[in-house]
Amino acid sequence: MSEGSVVQFAQRMSLLPPYLFGTINKLRMEKRAQGEDIIDLGMGNPTDPAPDAVTDKLCEVAKDPRSHRYPVATGLANFRKEIAKVYARDYGICLDHENEVIGTIGSKEGISHMCLALVGPGDTVLVPTPAFPIHIYATIIAGGNVIGIPLVGDEEFAATIDSMCRSLYPKPKLLVLNFPHNPTGRVTSLELYQEIVRLARKHRFMVIHDGAYSRITFDGYRAPSFLQAEGAKEVGVEFGSFSKSYNMAGWRIGYCVGNAEMVQALGRIKGYYDYGIFSAVQIAGIVALRHCAEDVEHQARIYEGRRDVLCDGLNRLGWQVDKPRGGMFVWARIPEEFQSMGSMKFAMELIEKAQVAVAPGIGFGQEGEGFLRLALVENEHRLRQAVRQIKRAGFVSS
Repeated sequence: MSEGSVVQFAQRMSLLPPYLFGTINKLRMEKRAQGEDIIDLGMGNPTDPAPDAVTDKLCEVAKDPRSHRYPVATGLANFRKEIAKVYARDYGICLDHENEVIGTIGSKEGISHMCLALVGPGDTVLVPTPAFPIHIYATIIAGGNVIGIPLVGDEEFAATIDSMCRSLYPKPKLLVLNFPHNPTGRVTSLELYQEIVRLARKHRFMVIHDGAYSRITFDGYRAPSFLQAEGAKEVGVEFGSFSKSYNMAGWRIGYCVGNAEMVQALGRIKGYYDYGIFSAVQIAGIVALRHCAEDVEHQARIYEGRRDVLCDGLNRLGWQVDKPRGGMFVWARIPEEFQSMGSMKFAMELIEKAQVAVAPGIGFGQEGEGFLRLALVENEHRLRQAVRQIKRAGFVSS
Protein backbone atom coordinates (compact mmCIF):
# COMPACT_ATOMS: atom_id res chain seq x y z
CA MET A 1 0.00 0.00 0.00
CA SER A 2 1.24 3.51 -0.80
CA GLU A 3 1.60 6.10 1.96
CA GLY A 4 -1.75 7.68 2.76
CA SER A 5 -3.71 4.93 0.97
CA VAL A 6 -7.14 4.10 2.34
CA VAL A 7 -6.73 0.46 1.25
CA GLN A 8 -6.59 -1.96 4.17
CA PHE A 9 -6.11 -5.65 3.49
CA ALA A 10 -7.72 -8.45 5.47
CA GLN A 11 -5.44 -10.23 7.92
CA ARG A 12 -5.48 -13.37 5.80
CA MET A 13 -3.49 -11.53 3.13
CA SER A 14 -0.52 -11.39 5.48
CA LEU A 15 -0.61 -15.19 5.68
CA LEU A 16 -0.11 -15.57 1.93
CA PRO A 17 3.60 -15.43 1.01
CA PRO A 18 4.80 -13.99 -2.30
CA TYR A 19 4.03 -16.41 -5.12
CA LEU A 20 7.56 -17.65 -5.86
CA PHE A 21 6.63 -18.96 -9.27
CA GLY A 22 5.74 -15.38 -10.21
CA THR A 23 9.42 -14.41 -10.01
CA ILE A 24 10.37 -17.20 -12.41
CA ASN A 25 7.50 -16.33 -14.76
CA LYS A 26 8.50 -12.65 -14.79
CA LEU A 27 12.10 -13.45 -15.72
CA ARG A 28 10.96 -15.93 -18.38
CA MET A 29 8.70 -13.33 -20.00
CA GLU A 30 11.45 -10.71 -19.90
CA LYS A 31 13.85 -13.09 -21.61
CA ARG A 32 11.31 -13.98 -24.28
CA ALA A 33 10.57 -10.30 -24.86
CA GLN A 34 14.30 -9.89 -25.53
CA GLY A 35 14.09 -12.59 -28.18
CA GLU A 36 15.54 -15.49 -26.19
CA ASP A 37 14.08 -18.95 -26.79
CA ILE A 38 13.21 -20.07 -23.27
CA ILE A 39 12.23 -23.73 -22.92
CA ASP A 40 9.44 -23.54 -20.36
CA LEU A 41 9.19 -26.55 -18.04
CA GLY A 42 8.01 -24.45 -15.11
CA MET A 43 4.23 -24.77 -15.22
CA GLY A 44 2.01 -27.79 -15.80
CA ASN A 45 0.32 -26.02 -18.69
CA PRO A 46 -0.30 -28.52 -21.53
CA THR A 47 0.79 -27.46 -25.01
CA ASP A 48 -0.94 -30.34 -26.79
CA PRO A 49 -4.44 -29.75 -28.20
CA ALA A 50 -7.72 -31.02 -26.80
CA PRO A 51 -9.32 -33.84 -28.85
CA ASP A 52 -10.91 -32.61 -32.08
CA ALA A 53 -14.31 -34.04 -31.13
CA VAL A 54 -14.29 -31.97 -27.95
CA THR A 55 -13.30 -28.72 -29.67
CA ASP A 56 -15.83 -29.28 -32.48
CA LYS A 57 -18.64 -29.80 -29.95
CA LEU A 58 -17.66 -26.65 -28.07
CA CYS A 59 -17.82 -24.57 -31.25
CA GLU A 60 -21.16 -26.08 -32.22
CA VAL A 61 -22.83 -25.47 -28.86
CA ALA A 62 -21.28 -22.03 -28.38
CA LYS A 63 -23.23 -20.83 -31.44
CA ASP A 64 -26.53 -21.76 -29.79
CA PRO A 65 -27.89 -18.69 -27.93
CA ARG A 66 -29.43 -20.97 -25.31
CA SER A 67 -25.93 -21.83 -24.11
CA HIS A 68 -25.25 -18.12 -23.45
CA ARG A 69 -27.52 -18.04 -20.43
CA TYR A 70 -26.46 -18.75 -16.86
CA PRO A 71 -25.78 -22.49 -16.48
CA VAL A 72 -26.79 -24.62 -13.53
CA ALA A 73 -24.32 -23.83 -10.74
CA THR A 74 -23.82 -27.46 -9.73
CA GLY A 75 -23.40 -28.72 -13.29
CA LEU A 76 -25.74 -29.83 -16.05
CA ALA A 77 -27.60 -33.04 -15.17
CA ASN A 78 -26.24 -34.86 -18.22
CA PHE A 79 -22.70 -33.81 -17.34
CA ARG A 80 -23.08 -35.18 -13.82
CA LYS A 81 -24.70 -38.37 -15.16
CA GLU A 82 -21.75 -38.91 -17.49
CA ILE A 83 -19.25 -38.56 -14.65
CA ALA A 84 -21.23 -41.16 -12.68
CA LYS A 85 -21.17 -43.50 -15.71
CA VAL A 86 -17.39 -43.17 -16.01
CA TYR A 87 -16.88 -44.02 -12.33
CA ALA A 88 -19.13 -47.07 -12.73
CA ARG A 89 -17.31 -48.16 -15.88
CA ASP A 90 -13.73 -47.58 -14.75
CA TYR A 91 -13.87 -48.14 -11.00
CA GLY A 92 -17.06 -50.09 -10.30
CA ILE A 93 -18.31 -47.22 -8.11
CA CYS A 94 -22.01 -46.36 -7.99
CA LEU A 95 -22.66 -42.62 -7.70
CA ASP A 96 -25.95 -40.76 -7.36
CA HIS A 97 -25.50 -37.95 -9.89
CA GLU A 98 -28.01 -35.77 -8.07
CA ASN A 99 -26.36 -35.83 -4.64
CA GLU A 100 -22.86 -37.25 -5.01
CA VAL A 101 -21.57 -35.43 -8.12
CA ILE A 102 -20.97 -31.73 -8.73
CA GLY A 103 -19.22 -29.79 -11.50
CA THR A 104 -16.40 -27.43 -10.59
CA ILE A 105 -14.43 -24.72 -12.38
CA GLY A 106 -11.36 -26.94 -12.30
CA SER A 107 -10.26 -28.93 -9.26
CA LYS A 108 -8.36 -25.96 -7.79
CA GLU A 109 -11.54 -23.89 -7.47
CA GLY A 110 -13.45 -26.85 -6.09
CA ILE A 111 -10.89 -27.65 -3.41
CA SER A 112 -10.69 -23.99 -2.37
CA HIS A 113 -14.45 -23.67 -1.98
CA MET A 114 -14.73 -27.06 -0.29
CA CYS A 115 -12.30 -25.85 2.36
CA LEU A 116 -14.46 -22.76 2.89
CA ALA A 117 -17.38 -25.09 3.50
CA LEU A 118 -15.55 -27.42 5.89
CA VAL A 119 -12.80 -25.46 7.64
CA GLY A 120 -12.84 -22.51 10.01
CA PRO A 121 -10.76 -20.88 12.75
CA GLY A 122 -9.33 -23.44 15.14
CA ASP A 123 -9.68 -26.36 12.70
CA THR A 124 -6.60 -28.39 11.76
CA VAL A 125 -5.96 -29.90 8.35
CA LEU A 126 -3.28 -32.50 7.55
CA VAL A 127 -1.46 -32.11 4.21
CA PRO A 128 1.34 -34.29 2.77
CA THR A 129 4.49 -32.26 2.10
CA PRO A 130 5.93 -31.00 -0.18
CA ALA A 131 2.57 -29.84 -1.49
CA PHE A 132 0.88 -28.08 -4.36
CA PRO A 133 0.29 -24.62 -2.84
CA ILE A 134 -3.53 -24.63 -2.94
CA HIS A 135 -3.60 -27.79 -0.80
CA ILE A 136 -2.12 -25.69 1.99
CA TYR A 137 -3.42 -22.21 1.33
CA ALA A 138 -7.06 -23.16 0.74
CA THR A 139 -7.12 -24.05 4.44
CA ILE A 140 -5.24 -20.91 5.48
CA ILE A 141 -7.58 -18.67 3.48
CA ALA A 142 -10.50 -20.41 5.19
CA GLY A 143 -8.97 -19.59 8.60
CA GLY A 144 -7.73 -23.05 9.54
CA ASN A 145 -4.34 -24.41 10.54
CA VAL A 146 -2.19 -26.74 8.44
CA ILE A 147 0.12 -29.46 9.71
CA GLY A 148 2.41 -31.00 7.11
CA ILE A 149 3.06 -34.74 6.99
CA PRO A 150 6.26 -35.86 5.23
CA LEU A 151 5.38 -37.86 2.14
CA VAL A 152 7.22 -41.10 2.87
CA GLY A 153 6.35 -44.77 2.38
CA ASP A 154 2.68 -45.71 2.65
CA GLU A 155 2.96 -47.57 5.96
CA GLU A 156 4.97 -44.83 7.67
CA PHE A 157 2.69 -42.17 6.18
CA ALA A 158 -0.43 -43.85 7.58
CA ALA A 159 1.26 -44.44 10.93
CA THR A 160 2.13 -40.73 11.16
CA ILE A 161 -1.50 -39.77 10.51
CA ASP A 162 -2.63 -42.16 13.23
CA SER A 163 -0.06 -40.80 15.68
CA MET A 164 -1.01 -37.19 15.01
CA CYS A 165 -4.69 -37.89 15.45
CA ARG A 166 -3.99 -39.55 18.81
CA SER A 167 -1.72 -36.78 20.08
CA LEU A 168 -3.36 -33.59 18.80
CA TYR A 169 -6.23 -31.82 20.50
CA PRO A 170 -8.54 -30.97 19.00
CA LYS A 171 -8.08 -33.76 16.52
CA PRO A 172 -7.50 -32.93 12.84
CA LYS A 173 -10.72 -32.27 10.99
CA LEU A 174 -9.57 -32.95 7.44
CA LEU A 175 -6.87 -34.78 5.48
CA VAL A 176 -5.94 -33.68 1.96
CA LEU A 177 -4.47 -36.34 -0.34
CA ASN A 178 -3.10 -36.03 -3.89
CA PHE A 179 -2.03 -39.06 -5.94
CA PRO A 180 -0.35 -39.18 -8.40
CA HIS A 181 1.33 -36.46 -6.40
CA ASN A 182 2.17 -32.95 -7.48
CA PRO A 183 5.07 -32.12 -7.33
CA THR A 184 6.88 -35.40 -6.57
CA GLY A 185 5.07 -37.80 -8.90
CA ARG A 186 4.59 -40.31 -6.07
CA VAL A 187 1.83 -42.88 -6.60
CA THR A 188 0.00 -45.09 -4.14
CA SER A 189 -2.16 -48.17 -3.80
CA LEU A 190 -5.73 -49.01 -2.92
CA GLU A 191 -4.36 -50.50 0.31
CA LEU A 192 -3.28 -47.06 1.53
CA TYR A 193 -6.72 -45.64 0.74
CA GLN A 194 -8.33 -48.47 2.68
CA GLU A 195 -6.12 -47.71 5.68
CA ILE A 196 -6.93 -43.98 5.38
CA VAL A 197 -10.66 -44.77 5.47
CA ARG A 198 -10.13 -46.92 8.55
CA LEU A 199 -8.25 -44.09 10.28
CA ALA A 200 -10.85 -41.52 9.19
CA ARG A 201 -13.59 -43.59 10.79
CA LYS A 202 -11.51 -44.17 13.93
CA HIS A 203 -10.50 -40.53 14.43
CA ARG A 204 -13.51 -38.94 12.73
CA PHE A 205 -11.78 -36.78 10.13
CA MET A 206 -12.85 -36.06 6.56
CA VAL A 207 -10.80 -36.70 3.43
CA ILE A 208 -10.33 -34.72 0.23
CA HIS A 209 -8.47 -36.52 -2.55
CA ASP A 210 -7.20 -34.46 -5.47
CA GLY A 211 -7.03 -36.91 -8.34
CA ALA A 212 -6.17 -34.41 -11.08
CA TYR A 213 -3.46 -36.69 -12.54
CA SER A 214 -5.17 -40.04 -12.03
CA ARG A 215 -5.41 -40.75 -15.78
CA ILE A 216 -1.74 -39.99 -16.49
CA THR A 217 0.13 -43.13 -15.43
CA PHE A 218 3.11 -45.05 -16.76
CA ASP A 219 4.81 -48.44 -16.86
CA GLY A 220 1.52 -50.33 -16.65
CA TYR A 221 0.49 -48.69 -13.38
CA ARG A 222 -3.16 -47.64 -13.07
CA ALA A 223 -4.08 -45.22 -10.31
CA PRO A 224 -6.97 -46.37 -8.12
CA SER A 225 -9.77 -44.04 -7.13
CA PHE A 226 -9.94 -43.14 -3.46
CA LEU A 227 -13.64 -44.04 -3.64
CA GLN A 228 -12.76 -47.65 -4.42
CA ALA A 229 -11.79 -48.13 -0.78
CA GLU A 230 -14.66 -49.67 1.17
CA GLY A 231 -16.52 -46.96 3.08
CA ALA A 232 -14.71 -44.09 1.33
CA LYS A 233 -17.97 -42.31 0.51
CA GLU A 234 -18.74 -42.18 4.22
CA VAL A 235 -15.64 -40.05 4.94
CA GLY A 236 -14.59 -38.13 1.86
CA VAL A 237 -14.68 -36.90 -1.69
CA GLU A 238 -12.50 -37.04 -4.77
CA PHE A 239 -11.81 -34.20 -7.19
CA GLY A 240 -11.04 -34.73 -10.86
CA SER A 241 -10.01 -32.45 -13.67
CA PHE A 242 -10.16 -32.32 -17.46
CA SER A 243 -7.10 -30.05 -17.59
CA LYS A 244 -4.34 -32.62 -18.00
CA SER A 245 -6.01 -35.79 -19.28
CA TYR A 246 -7.86 -34.04 -22.10
CA ASN A 247 -5.53 -31.01 -22.53
CA MET A 248 -8.37 -28.70 -21.45
CA ALA A 249 -6.47 -26.64 -18.86
CA GLY A 250 -7.77 -23.27 -20.03
CA TRP A 251 -11.35 -24.54 -20.28
CA ARG A 252 -11.61 -24.68 -16.46
CA ILE A 253 -13.74 -27.73 -15.89
CA GLY A 254 -13.58 -30.41 -13.22
CA TYR A 255 -15.78 -32.25 -10.74
CA CYS A 256 -16.14 -33.48 -7.19
CA VAL A 257 -17.66 -36.87 -6.31
CA GLY A 258 -18.29 -38.81 -3.13
CA ASN A 259 -19.81 -38.02 0.26
CA ALA A 260 -23.23 -36.46 -0.32
CA GLU A 261 -23.07 -34.07 2.62
CA MET A 262 -19.69 -32.71 1.55
CA VAL A 263 -20.79 -32.42 -2.08
CA GLN A 264 -23.95 -30.57 -1.08
CA ALA A 265 -21.93 -28.24 1.19
CA LEU A 266 -19.71 -27.37 -1.76
CA GLY A 267 -22.83 -26.68 -3.80
CA ARG A 268 -24.12 -24.25 -1.17
CA ILE A 269 -20.84 -22.33 -1.15
CA LYS A 270 -20.65 -22.26 -4.94
CA GLY A 271 -24.19 -20.95 -5.10
CA TYR A 272 -22.92 -17.73 -3.54
CA TYR A 273 -19.69 -17.47 -5.54
CA ASP A 274 -20.38 -18.48 -9.12
CA TYR A 275 -22.94 -19.59 -11.68
CA GLY A 276 -21.04 -22.70 -12.75
CA ILE A 277 -19.23 -23.68 -15.93
CA PHE A 278 -20.19 -22.33 -19.37
CA SER A 279 -22.75 -24.80 -20.73
CA ALA A 280 -20.86 -25.32 -24.01
CA VAL A 281 -17.78 -26.39 -22.04
CA GLN A 282 -19.84 -28.85 -19.99
CA ILE A 283 -21.36 -30.39 -23.11
CA ALA A 284 -17.90 -30.64 -24.67
CA GLY A 285 -16.85 -32.32 -21.42
CA ILE A 286 -19.58 -34.93 -21.91
CA VAL A 287 -18.09 -35.72 -25.33
CA ALA A 288 -14.65 -36.04 -23.74
CA LEU A 289 -15.90 -38.48 -21.12
CA ARG A 290 -18.01 -40.46 -23.56
CA HIS A 291 -15.76 -40.72 -26.62
CA CYS A 292 -12.15 -39.79 -25.82
CA ALA A 293 -10.76 -42.60 -23.66
CA GLU A 294 -8.29 -43.50 -26.41
CA ASP A 295 -7.13 -39.87 -26.58
CA VAL A 296 -6.42 -39.94 -22.84
CA GLU A 297 -4.39 -43.14 -23.16
CA HIS A 298 -2.49 -41.68 -26.13
CA GLN A 299 -1.68 -38.55 -24.16
CA ALA A 300 -0.39 -40.63 -21.24
CA ARG A 301 1.98 -42.46 -23.61
CA ILE A 302 3.22 -39.08 -24.90
CA TYR A 303 4.01 -38.00 -21.35
CA GLU A 304 5.68 -41.35 -20.69
CA GLY A 305 7.98 -40.85 -23.67
CA ARG A 306 8.84 -37.35 -22.57
CA ARG A 307 9.52 -38.60 -19.04
CA ASP A 308 12.03 -41.12 -20.37
CA VAL A 309 13.80 -38.55 -22.54
CA LEU A 310 14.12 -35.99 -19.74
CA CYS A 311 15.03 -38.39 -16.92
CA ASP A 312 17.55 -40.33 -19.01
CA GLY A 313 19.08 -37.08 -20.23
CA LEU A 314 19.46 -35.57 -16.76
CA ASN A 315 20.85 -38.82 -15.35
CA ARG A 316 23.52 -38.79 -18.07
CA LEU A 317 24.55 -35.39 -16.69
CA GLY A 318 25.11 -36.99 -13.31
CA TRP A 319 21.84 -35.83 -11.76
CA GLN A 320 19.91 -38.27 -9.56
CA VAL A 321 16.42 -38.44 -11.03
CA ASP A 322 13.88 -41.20 -10.45
CA LYS A 323 11.29 -41.86 -13.13
CA PRO A 324 7.78 -41.13 -11.82
CA ARG A 325 4.99 -43.62 -12.48
CA GLY A 326 2.31 -40.98 -12.72
CA GLY A 327 1.61 -37.30 -13.29
CA MET A 328 3.20 -34.87 -15.70
CA PHE A 329 6.21 -33.73 -13.67
CA VAL A 330 9.74 -34.86 -12.92
CA TRP A 331 10.92 -34.16 -9.36
CA ALA A 332 14.67 -33.75 -9.64
CA ARG A 333 17.16 -33.37 -6.83
CA ILE A 334 19.62 -30.54 -7.49
CA PRO A 335 23.15 -31.98 -7.91
CA GLU A 336 25.21 -31.89 -4.74
CA GLU A 337 27.66 -29.38 -6.23
CA PHE A 338 24.87 -26.80 -6.49
CA GLN A 339 22.81 -27.58 -3.37
CA SER A 340 24.19 -24.58 -1.47
CA MET A 341 22.60 -22.24 -4.02
CA GLY A 342 19.09 -23.25 -2.96
CA SER A 343 16.34 -24.14 -5.41
CA MET A 344 15.21 -20.58 -6.11
CA LYS A 345 18.63 -19.28 -7.11
CA PHE A 346 19.40 -22.46 -9.04
CA ALA A 347 16.16 -22.09 -11.00
CA MET A 348 17.04 -18.46 -11.79
CA GLU A 349 20.48 -19.55 -12.96
CA LEU A 350 18.94 -22.15 -15.27
CA ILE A 351 16.95 -19.43 -17.01
CA GLU A 352 19.89 -17.03 -17.20
CA LYS A 353 22.54 -19.49 -18.36
CA ALA A 354 20.67 -22.43 -19.90
CA GLN A 355 17.47 -20.74 -21.12
CA VAL A 356 15.41 -23.41 -19.33
CA ALA A 357 12.59 -22.46 -16.93
CA VAL A 358 11.69 -24.82 -14.07
CA ALA A 359 9.78 -24.56 -10.79
CA PRO A 360 11.94 -24.27 -7.64
CA GLY A 361 11.19 -26.88 -5.00
CA ILE A 362 10.92 -24.25 -2.26
CA GLY A 363 7.71 -23.09 -3.96
CA PHE A 364 6.09 -26.29 -2.67
CA GLY A 365 7.14 -25.71 0.93
CA GLN A 366 10.34 -26.07 2.92
CA GLU A 367 10.31 -29.82 2.34
CA GLY A 368 10.79 -29.14 -1.36
CA GLU A 369 14.05 -27.26 -0.89
CA GLY A 370 16.90 -28.86 -2.80
CA PHE A 371 14.64 -30.06 -5.61
CA LEU A 372 13.21 -28.80 -8.89
CA ARG A 373 9.91 -29.63 -10.57
CA LEU A 374 10.10 -29.97 -14.35
CA ALA A 375 6.85 -30.17 -16.32
CA LEU A 376 6.64 -32.58 -19.25
CA VAL A 377 4.86 -30.06 -21.47
CA GLU A 378 7.43 -29.68 -24.25
CA ASN A 379 7.94 -32.26 -27.00
CA GLU A 380 10.81 -34.76 -26.93
CA HIS A 381 12.98 -32.70 -29.29
CA ARG A 382 12.71 -29.65 -27.03
CA LEU A 383 13.41 -31.75 -23.93
CA ARG A 384 16.61 -33.09 -25.51
CA GLN A 385 17.52 -29.52 -26.36
CA ALA A 386 16.88 -28.49 -22.73
CA VAL A 387 19.26 -31.21 -21.50
CA ARG A 388 21.94 -30.07 -23.97
CA GLN A 389 21.57 -26.47 -22.81
CA ILE A 390 21.81 -27.48 -19.14
CA LYS A 391 25.00 -29.40 -19.95
CA ARG A 392 26.43 -26.51 -21.98
CA ALA A 393 25.77 -24.15 -19.06
CA GLY A 394 27.87 -26.35 -16.81
CA PHE A 395 25.18 -27.74 -14.51
CA VAL A 396 26.70 -31.21 -14.53
CA SER A 397 27.48 -33.47 -11.58
CA SER A 398 30.78 -35.30 -11.49
